[in-house]
Amino acid sequence: MNKVVFLDRDGVINFEPGDYTFKVDDFKINDGLFESLKILKEKGYQFIVITNQGGISKKIYNHNDVNSVHLYMQACFKQAEIDLLAIYYCPHHAVIEKCICRKPDSLMLEKAIARYNVDKAKSYFIGDSRRDVLAAEKAGVTGIQIEVNDTLKKYLDQIN
Repeated sequence: MNKVVFLDRDGVINFEPGDYTFKVDDFKINDGLFESLKILKEKGYQFIVITNQGGISKKIYNHNDVNSVHLYMQACFKQAEIDLLAIYYCPHHAVIEKCICRKPDSLMLEKAIARYNVDKAKSYFIGDSRRDVLAAEKAGVTGIQIEVNDTLKKYLDQIN
């Protein structure tokens, strides 16, 4: 079974400006991210991104915009020698439609857990909101809530 650290995107991986990040030019990796992930990688963890992208439902941006940002993000990870197992995103928004994939629901996590044979007892979800922690709890994974745009270095002691 695999040990995985699930990562929220905006506010954890990249700078959350307070509005939607859907352009590559606006995507800025948070300080200390790769240094922290390398430490976790040495401990045997793999990484999966779980992100709500409700701006699609609101028609602020589209799937192609999200895919462009994710391709850029993957290139940044590759350059830092950090592999991403997968990226899951929910295109829905609660004000427009109901779904079971949008955090705080846990469908994205559950799919990843099943597909990648994740050991829930040894895995974590790092997010910057209560809904991330709730999704983690629903899926049986330990949730860690960080401050928005904070460095992960401050939270590494919470991961065995």
